[in-house]
Amino acid sequence: MTQTTYDDIPEIALGWHKAGKGAALATVIDAWGSAPRPVGSQLAIAGDGAMMGSVSGGCVESAVVHAAMECLASGSPSLLTFGVADADAFAVGLACGGTIRVLVEPVGDAAIAIAPALLADLVAARAARQAVAVLTQLETYERRLVLGPGDAKAEAVASRLRSDRSGLEEDGWFIAVHNPPLRMVIVGAVHIAQALVPMAQACGYDPILIDPRGAFGSQARFPGQRIVEDWPDEALAALKPDARTAIVTLTHDSKLDDPALLAALASDAFYIGSLGSTRTHAKRVERLQAAGLSSEQIARIHAPVGLNIGAKSPAEIAVSILAQITQTLRQS
Repeated sequence: MTQTTYDDIPEIALGWHKAGKGAALATVIDAWGSAPRPVGSQLAIAGDGAMMGSVSGGCVESAVVHAAMECLASGSPSLLTFGVADADAFAVGLACGGTIRVLVEPVGDAAIAIAPALLADLVAARAARQAVAVLTQLETYERRLVLGPGDAKAEAVASRLRSDRSGLEEDGWFIAVHNPPLRMVIVGAVHIAQALVPMAQACGYDPILIDPRGAFGSQARFPGQRIVEDWPDEALAALKPDARTAIVTLTHDSKLDDPALLAALASDAFYIGSLGSTRTHAKRVERLQAAGLSSEQIARIHAPVGLNIGAKSPAEIAVSILAQITQTLRQS
């Protein structure tokens, strides 16, 4: 079953356009201070006023929708600025006290509107899990998709894809980053996983459970979740973890965790964590060294897994794990 999230905004806008409802896309292109939504956040607006997504957490959406209706009527984009001092925040709109600039673009055939073909190409690239960026020149509204090298802005695009950070370049080009969805591969369908999976989904991850033990990885315990019953190293080889993947081993069984860690350390996963005490991890390090791994390779493993917040229950441990994954993703 497909679940609609804020990350589905281009798909929603294209669907509305194809259905004849009309569609516009609003994108945060710049932000200062305590802006409520990061640069790159999007809001889709239909011709009947329906909307999906967010550019400010609710502060200025009404004004953006009004501007979108005007853009749909004229076929021309609009660049809006919302800013307010902290003391006046609630009276004016941005309760955070920050300042944001929002680009509102109609989807259509007008020369400076978003071409439906470009939006369709973007949706197709996202469906194929390709890292892609949409470039928009704010003076001329020239737009293009960049999927790899060969473009004059390829280096800037590559840098922003690596940091997962949309932004405005000094030459007036806005680069909107569309990275593949984050994945979280969890080895061990244990109690902690039962808490971690829904938390991961809420934070935008596609969770995948690996456990060859059928009694653990059952639909009864994880309804509707993707469960792989292969041996962990075989499953990871098939999944091909990339730089948008976090891997967590939770079985506390070296026969399962060690093969998973060996496969994980051979991948580009941005996070690798393993459950177990300091003493347990010391023994694990000895086994991995005996398997030929260097100290530098083994140092990629976060163990004991999770931030040290004194977590006790499975849910609290899951919170600590997700917090550490978030820290690694956003602060590395």
